[in-house]
Amino acid sequence: MAETYRRGLHGLGDGLFAWLQPDGGWGWSNAGLITDGDEAILIDTLFDMTLTREMLAAMRDAVPAAANIGTVVNTHANGDHCWGNALVDGAQIVASRASAEEMAEVPPAMLASMLAAADQMGPLGDYLKTIFGSFDFAGIEERAPTRTFCERCTLTVGNRRIECIEVGPAHTKGDIIVHVPDARTVFTGDILFANGHPVMWAGPVGNWIAACDHIIGLEVDTVVPGHGPIATKAHVARLRDYLGHIRDAAKARYDAGLGAFEAARSIALDQWSDWGDAERIAVNVATLYREFSGDTNPPNVLELFSWMAQLHRDRAASR
Repeated sequence: MAETYRRGLHGLGDGLFAWLQPDGGWGWSNAGLITDGDEAILIDTLFDMTLTREMLAAMRDAVPAAANIGTVVNTHANGDHCWGNALVDGAQIVASRASAEEMAEVPPAMLASMLAAADQMGPLGDYLKTIFGSFDFAGIEERAPTRTFCERCTLTVGNRRIECIEVGPAHTKGDIIVHVPDARTVFTGDILFANGHPVMWAGPVGNWIAACDHIIGLEVDTVVPGHGPIATKAHVARLRDYLGHIRDAAKARYDAGLGAFEAARSIALDQWSDWGDAERIAVNVATLYREFSGDTNPPNVLELFSWMAQLHRDRAASR
């Protein structure tokens, strides 16, 4: 499939659509619309109310069934996939049970307060403004899932069957993918960052690799990632290779006694040099180190963002 990566609504054929937000970096997530007859299901909302409102208006203008969105599926708990939920009036909100629990852990007010204090946070604050400064987290009305599930959930829209499959914890604690068998399409949430470095907040890495293998094994032609252009299984395979590479490289450094941050700085990513947000390797290695050691404590998120800020500055200085 030729990659067409422009902002807005893209028809995928057979009543399916994707909403894309280049460049696919921090917060610039994708969403999906599945229709049959005059009914519709929305896959994910966006990072703030303005972005979600614009997306919904464009969908309703282009697709009559979008006026009747009866269900929103949140693929995971990150705000760029669920903080616009309240704008879909009357819809049931479906998510995995683990995602529903995780959504309460990082409310929009937390990110808003971090940005408000960014000017007093030095280089970390500069980085936070760079990656999140385009979004408006004030006044977001959260809407939690109204229906949760574990492992699998089957939904219908019109006469169409949709399979929600829990593959997390991986990127987050409760990731799901949404498979539309008759349209040979899968919406992956952030199990796939197409042409961008993934960020592994939760792990274990084996679950994420298994999720990639599961997608590759589906009878699908079209893969809609959580971030990036419309993709194919080749994109999934490339991300799987990345995960295997950093797992093995991090384990060698862990066994040698190298600290997590120094390990992240030393791992070569030349095969993925065309991907954005390479500084996310810091989070990925930190998560792997916790996995290797059996550490179940939650990560120090501010420290991880500080590490990413440093790597971001290092790479900018080396260009």
